[in-house]
Amino acid sequence: MAPFTVLHVCMGNICRSPMAERLLARAVRDRAPQAGELVRSVSAGTGGWHEGEEMNPPAARQVRGRSGTPDGFAARKLRGDFLDEADLILTATADQYDYVVALRPDAAERTFVLGEFGRLLASVDPATLPPAEEKPDSVHARGVAIVEAAHAARGSEAALPGDDLDDPWGRGDQTFQRVGDEIEDTTVPFAILLLP
Repeated sequence: MAPFTVLHVCMGNICRSPMAERLLARAVRDRAPQAGELVRSVSAGTGGWHEGEEMNPPAARQVRGRSGTPDGFAARKLRGDFLDEADLILTATADQYDYVVALRPDAAERTFVLGEFGRLLASVDPATLPPAEEKPDSVHARGVAIVEAAHAARGSEAALPGDDLDDPWGRGDQTFQRVGDEIEDTTVPFAILLLP
């Protein structure tokens, strides 16, 4: 069984989505030592301007400061097969949600704006989920059930403007700090629900 795969999407794949990729990986690692076998956290950008580049330095500082690692990161442009492989797709903004769904309409039920997914997690009843065991098939089944429950809770409601992550590119460390906090407001509760 492949690990439960989360794809984070932003514009250039050097700030928001790499931070989310690495901060989710760290949150999962905090819960389970063999995290890499259980959850795969990856990212891509809607544009290919920065393909192959490292994480933006202030983003990398945020990841390091939160006990994650930016090492080995290389930006990549979003492709359809990345969407096909993902069990959960988290976009930085509603515009990127629209981009993903235009590319793959069948991905709509497993695609969320990051802040929206964080809000919806609060409505997921852990008692309705498959048991939490540190085995790839168990984590995968539980992750899929969380995504389905969040989609059901969303109903026909659109994401709220406050669900978007600001683009911190070219801005100061304070903005990156705030964006990092907002990312962790979703990634940490998700990791806790996935791997209690």
